[in-house]
Formats: sequence, structure tokens, C-alpha cells
Amino acid sequence: MIFVTGGTGFLGRNLIAHLHRQGWPLRVFVRHPEHHAWLRSYDQVTIVQGCLEDRAAIQRGIEGCRSVIHAGGHFRMWGDSEEFERTNVEGTAHVAEAAAQAGVERLIHISTIAVIGNPTPGLIIDETHPPAPADPYQVSKLAGEQVILSYVRDRALPATILRPGAFYGPHGRYAFNRLFFEDPLKGLLIKVDYGRHIIFPAYIKDVATAIESALTRGRTGEIYNICGDPLTHNEVNAIVSQEAGITLRRINAPRQAMLTLARLWTWLSRYTQIEPYYPFNLRIYVFNDWQTSSEKARDELHFRPTPFRKGAQETLAWYREQGLL
Repeated sequence: MIFVTGGTGFLGRNLIAHLHRQGWPLRVFVRHPEHHAWLRSYDQVTIVQGCLEDRAAIQRGIEGCRSVIHAGGHFRMWGDSEEFERTNVEGTAHVAEAAAQAGVERLIHISTIAVIGNPTPGLIIDETHPPAPADPYQVSKLAGEQVILSYVRDRALPATILRPGAFYGPHGRYAFNRLFFEDPLKGLLIKVDYGRHIIFPAYIKDVATAIESALTRGRTGEIYNICGDPLTHNEVNAIVSQEAGITLRRINAPRQAMLTLARLWTWLSRYTQIEPYYPFNLRIYVFNDWQTSSEKARDELHFRPTPFRKGAQETLAWYREQGLL
């Protein structure tokens, strides 16, 4: 039995489907089960109601499970540090403590390559790249990793950390999916800094496959980048445009103009309490070159990323199924 947090999110929707196809019995931790009737269509899936702030519910959910996949977390490019801390650090500590007490055989913790912050120009982002988180989300995710590693060191918790790149694929409508799929499909045809910067796409189904592999192949205390081949924004835009049958043309948005707009929008959001369409923290992701390497995962976890064109085709097929294309 595998205990899964975050089973109803972008990654979770794909992860539950993948693990179910592979025949794994699952216990899925869900805050609001009534909002996710689709879970009941799976056999061998037990729903446990609770949230990451509820230590007792987590303990009850993990008891009797052999493995834990901690995919739950709070990801936005805007928001208060306290909310990120509560979910991504304190919630992770609750999961780690319950897993240690239950004596699980393996815990897989989902972090993010974004803990690097602003990548060092010219330096390949592998697992040895020094992290320097630059926004509240990144700070909280690195702190969550440190919680896990402290349990590995002090409590002999058999935990492995995965750092995926920028998620894209079916069931997602935020961040990469919105910027590179939804916005162009809606006619918002822009690129920043002439499209020359490098992005680090991670096909969501590849992440699910890597998680399953890490259950048996991941080494305790090790960190693995899970990411496809880095691509420039122009390369991503070209592939999406070709597969969607839309124009390849993009209007360039100069750096300073975008930063000014993002600053203003983020300032206004303090009063509206509505997330800005272009948060200021987005600059970290789109104005840097994320030259990532997943060689360690390829060698040790047998990770084989899906080519971006194939992933884009499947993502667009999902948009069509949802009536969004």
C-alpha cells in the first residue's frame, strides 16, 4: 500500500492514474473528497480525508503503508510566505514524522529544480548546483528538502528527493501550460527577451513514471533532477504552434516593459487579493537560462524523458478533449 499526498493536484491526477495502471494499491490523502468524485472510479484506491496541517490524520493515513509519496504542496508565483511555510515545510515535517514512526520502507519527496533560484550563468544545473532560492515558494521547498534530509540523518528515514522541472501536460492550466499552451491558443502571442532564454520542461507523465521508479531504485538521501531536454522559448513556441496549427509569429515583449508591468500588477494585488496574471516572481523563471541536467536520474532511475513534441501533442489532445482548444 502506498500513501499519497497531493493526489488531486496536477501531478497527482497523472500519478494516481499511472500507479493504478501498474496495479499499486493506494491510499490517497484528500482535503475535500467531495470535490473529486473521479477518484472513486478507481479500484484499489482508498480515500483518506485530511490536510497537511493535521498530524493525526496523516499518522492514521500512513499507518500500515509500506511507502509514502509526498507530492502535496503549495505552488504559486504569488502569495504570503506563511502559507508556503505552513504547507511546504510544516506539512512536510508532519509527513516525515508519521513515516518515521510507521517505519515505512521508502518515502519519495517531491521538490523542484526551482530551489536553485537564479541559476548561475554558464553552469549546468545538476544536483550539485548550489541552491539559492529567490522567492517564498522556492525558500519553502528548499526548507522542505532540509526537513527530509534531517530525518534521513537523524531518524534513518529511507527517503529520496525528486526535483522535477517545469510541469506541463494533461490536467494542468497554470505556469508552463498557461504561458506556452493556453495563452497562444487564446491569441496572446508574445515572447519575452526575443525568446532566447532556456526553459526546463518536465512532462507530467514522465514525473509520475520517475516517482514509481524511485520507489525501488532511488537511493536514500539522494536528490534527482527529473526534467526533459532544455529548450529555448522560441523552440517551445515553434513546436506548440506547429502542433496546434496556429501562427508561429510572436510579438516581442521587452524585458523592462514586462518587469514594470509585473511590478505594477503585483503591487495592485496587495489590495485586490487576486493573483496577478504576470506576478513579479515570474521573472525568475522566464528571464533566466535553466540549463538543467537529469543524467543522474537517467543513470540510476532509468529515467527516459518524453520528447517535447510528443508531450506537446498529448497536452494539446487533452485540451481538445476538455473543449479548451
